[in-house]
Amino acid sequence: MLFWVLLAAGLAARYAKGWRGLGGALLLCVPLIDVVLLAATVLSLRDGAEASIWHGLSAAYLGFTVAFGHDTLRWADARFARRFGGATAEQPRPVLYGATRIRQEWRSWLRFLLAYAVSCALLLGMVWLVGGPERGALLLPWLNPLTKILLYSLIWPIIVTLRPGRAPA
Repeated sequence: MLFWVLLAAGLAARYAKGWRGLGGALLLCVPLIDVVLLAATVLSLRDGAEASIWHGLSAAYLGFTVAFGHDTLRWADARFARRFGGATAEQPRPVLYGATRIRQEWRSWLRFLLAYAVSCALLLGMVWLVGGPERGALLLPWLNPLTKILLYSLIWPIIVTLRPGRAPA
């Protein structure tokens, strides 16, 4: 939640109010939220807290933020710049056919793979941190939805590879 609050505040300060320095500082704080979340999770577990589903959620969140956070910031910044900052440059539209489209879809899937790998590594690290699967049992169920997301996200690149579409006439 704080990710979105800092993102909106940074962009509003930068473009709506014209406070570029403050906006930039707030936007720099956005990735620090992830570091604070990871530190709080580790400290909580090291201090003997019972591993819970929320610790697992933090690992999943961090994995997806590592994989997609930078693009989310760039996307939001471009939209705010166009809406409030007077920028006129339109983002290039994605190619919806051919080999370029196939590469785009597989690149996107590789991001899901990165998110999955980071999330799973964090989950397994937390299980190890709390003393093994007996104490970290509530963290392991997160592997199931993360694996499903990875596999479901594989469907679209396969479909596009088999049927890449044609250039418009």
